[in-house]
Amino acid sequence: MAADFLKQHGIDLQHELSKVQFGEQGAAELDVIASSSVNLQQSAVPLELIPSLKEVRESPAEPCTDHSKQGRDLLQVGSSQAPIEPGGTLHAIASSRIQHNDGGAVLQAIHTIEGVILSSKGSKTLWDIKISAGRIISVVPHDPLARIQRLPPETLNVWGQVIAPSLCHPHVHLDKCFLLSESKYSDLAILIGDVSEAIALTAEAKARFEEDDLMRRGRWLITESVAAGVTCMRAFVEVDMDVRFKCLDAGLRLKEEFKHCCLIQLCVFAQEPILSKGRNCPEGMKLLEEALAREGVDVVGTSPYAEDNDDLMRANIDWAIFTALKYAKHLDLHLDDNFDPQKKLMIQHVVEVAKARSWPDGKTIVLGHCTGLTLFKAEEWYSLRTSIGELPVFFIGLPTSDLYRASRDPNNNRLTPGGTLQIPEMIKKYNINGAIGVDNVGNAFTMQGNCDPLSIASMGVGVYHSRTRADTELLYECISTRAKAAIGLPCDKAPMAEGSDADLVIMGIGEKNDTRSSGRSRRSIQDIICDPPNDRRTIYKGHLIRL
Repeated sequence: MAADFLKQHGIDLQHELSKVQFGEQGAAELDVIASSSVNLQQSAVPLELIPSLKEVRESPAEPCTDHSKQGRDLLQVGSSQAPIEPGGTLHAIASSRIQHNDGGAVLQAIHTIEGVILSSKGSKTLWDIKISAGRIISVVPHDPLARIQRLPPETLNVWGQVIAPSLCHPHVHLDKCFLLSESKYSDLAILIGDVSEAIALTAEAKARFEEDDLMRRGRWLITESVAAGVTCMRAFVEVDMDVRFKCLDAGLRLKEEFKHCCLIQLCVFAQEPILSKGRNCPEGMKLLEEALAREGVDVVGTSPYAEDNDDLMRANIDWAIFTALKYAKHLDLHLDDNFDPQKKLMIQHVVEVAKARSWPDGKTIVLGHCTGLTLFKAEEWYSLRTSIGELPVFFIGLPTSDLYRASRDPNNNRLTPGGTLQIPEMIKKYNINGAIGVDNVGNAFTMQGNCDPLSIASMGVGVYHSRTRADTELLYECISTRAKAAIGLPCDKAPMAEGSDADLVIMGIGEKNDTRSSGRSRRSIQDIICDPPNDRRTIYKGHLIRL
C-alpha cells in the first residue's frame, strides 16, 4: 500500500493530510488524541496530566443498588465504562449521569463541549462551550494545550464539527404521519394523486385509527425528528366527530413520554369544516372546546378554507380567534390554500379581527400554507406588512406539501399553477415573520420526504434561489430560531452566546462505525444546508440525547 511505503520512509500520510485541513497545531492535537484513544500506555502525554482517562481505565464500576430507579430515574454510570473513540463522539467520560425515559431515549448531562465550529463565528476558529443548568455559561476559543492537560468529566469532544441552535418543527401532523408505511392501511393506495383523493383516503384511514398505531407512528416521527436535531415541535392532532379524542389522547401520552428530549406543543386541530352543514356542526365545535380545556393542550387550529363559502370562512376565523383568547392559547390556521385569483383571501380578515379583539402579547398567530399569497404583487406585500403592524403574525411555508399538491385540470392535460410561500423573500424584502416546516410525512397529502427539517432547507436552496452564504444561513434560521419564535418559544437574541439555551445540534464527521459516513466534514452552515450530513448529535437542556 502507498501509505505503508510512505510510512517506511518516515512520512505519516494521515498527519500530513491533517496539517492541510487543520494546520500544524490541529494536526498535533489530533495525533495526541489518536494515540491516547488507541493505547493509553503509548500516549506521548504523561498519565498524570490526564487523570480523567486514567480514572476511566482503572476505577471500578459503581453499581446501582436502588433497583426501583433502574430504567426511568437517574442512574450512576460506573467510571470503568470503556471510553468511546474521540474525533466526533463522547470522549472519556467519568462519573457521568444518565437518565432514561419511557420514550427509549438516554440523556447524558454535558458540561463542556470542546473544539467546535460555531455556526455564527466562521470556520477558522474552534471554540469551547461550558453548560450549566441547561444554559450556556461560557464560550471561549479552544486551547489545544489546555485540553491535553485535562479532560473534565462530562465533556463532549467533537473536534472540528459545527454546532448550531437545535431544529424545530413549526408545523407537523402527528396523527397522520407514515400512513403509507403502516401495513394496517396498505389497501389505501394512491391511484390519482390529487387533493380530493388525499382527503378521501385520509378520512378512511382516520376511521381505523386506534391507540396502538397512533402511538407507534407518533413515536416514529418524534424519534426520527429528535435524531435529526429537533428539540421542539408544534404537532397537530385532529379532533372531530370521526376520531373524537383518539388523536389527542395519543398526543398527550407522547408529549409526556418524550418530555425529557423534546418540547411538544399540541395543536387541537379541526381539519374538517366546523360551520358548514355536516356531522361536525355544531358538535365539532363542542368537542374542540372540550379538548382545549384539557391540560397539555397549547394551540387551537382550524382550516377556514374547508368551509363552504366566504361567510362561513370568516365565521370560522372569528370563532377560532375568540376561542384562542378564551382559553389563552396560540392560534394556528391553515389559510388561503388555493391558487385561484378570483377567490377572496382571508388573511386581511384574520388581521382585522385579531386587532379588534386586542390580541395579547405572548401568544402567536401562525398561518400555514397561504399559497394564495404567492399571487401577490410587491405593493400588496407592503400593504399587508403595514396592516399586520405589531401583531405577532408568522407565516409557515410548507414546500414539500405545497409543491406536491399541485393538481391537474379536468382534462388532466397540465398542472394548475402551484407554488409555496417565498419565506426568505418575505423576511428580507418585506420584513414579514416566517419559517419553514415539514407538514405531512408519508401520507396521501405528502408522500415524499421525511422528518428532517434540514432536508426542507436543502430543497429551499433551489425553491427559493438561496445561493449566497447569507441566504443559506437564513434558511437555517427558518428551521431553527425563527421556527421557534413562530410557535411562541422565547428566543435568545444572540443564540450560542453566554446565557442562551443549551438546545443544540452538532453536525459534521460521522462516527467510526457509521457506514453512512465517509468521514468528510462540513465546516459551515452553508455546507450543511447544501449537503446535510447524516451524523448529528442532539443536545436538549444541556443533555446529549441518545436514541
